[in-house]
Amino acid sequence: MEMDKEPIEQLKIEMQHYLHEYFNKVPPPQIYAAAGVLLFTFLFFIIIRLLKRTTSNTIVLTGLSGSGKTMLYYQLRDGSTHQGTVTSMEPNEGTFVLHSETTKKGKIKPVHVVDVPGHSRLRSKLDEFLPQSAAIVFVVDAVEFLPHCRAVSEYLYDILTKASMIKRKIPLLLLCNKVDKVTAHTKEFIRKQMEKEIDKLRASRTTVSAADIANEFTLGIEGEAFSFTQCHNKVVIAEASGLTGDISQLEQFIRDHVKA
Repeated sequence: MEMDKEPIEQLKIEMQHYLHEYFNKVPPPQIYAAAGVLLFTFLFFIIIRLLKRTTSNTIVLTGLSGSGKTMLYYQLRDGSTHQGTVTSMEPNEGTFVLHSETTKKGKIKPVHVVDVPGHSRLRSKLDEFLPQSAAIVFVVDAVEFLPHCRAVSEYLYDILTKASMIKRKIPLLLLCNKVDKVTAHTKEFIRKQMEKEIDKLRASRTTVSAADIANEFTLGIEGEAFSFTQCHNKVVIAEASGLTGDISQLEQFIRDHVKA
């Protein structure tokens, strides 16, 4: 074994001597310049890799059952409601160019849209898609809003306090659907009612759940009435009609977060 180590040690000494001689001959400014180029190149590739890793084209539609998520999904994809839809028990998922952009010239980035079922037993599927989401669209039935205000607010509260949602600062669109109906409530009315309901939820949830312990995230500012402007994530409120195809505000939100 000693015989094997000697040539290696000798080679190390010769390499060190060679490098010492080489750097002694090279002027310091050239050494600094070379080191600077190497450092810049290294940082450049690190930044590119991080950008590729964090850029997403996934938009998640969620909300209570019956809010019209699936109809909106088909409008985004096909520009049609397909003569109505039924409650989904599995996510509708697809990658496509928005139907309104199919006639545009040039290369357009497709969007990966996921319609997560709104049934309470299936909402856990949302957690599968949150880590890869560019944005969330929370759909509210503007016609049947008041009878479901508590349930809608509870579901949104749970989403807005999820650790994965907050840490990645995933933006959320509160989309008031079915506004073509005469009996539909306005987005301002829905916003105010949900803020009041979430404020009550904050006060009533005094016992800390296992999820709260893990997340350590709460909504709003202590001692102040809750407002969506206080959220860790950016919350935007808009209106749409999946039935008539009036989804321009939804499409604009999508393109704000998935650039064409």
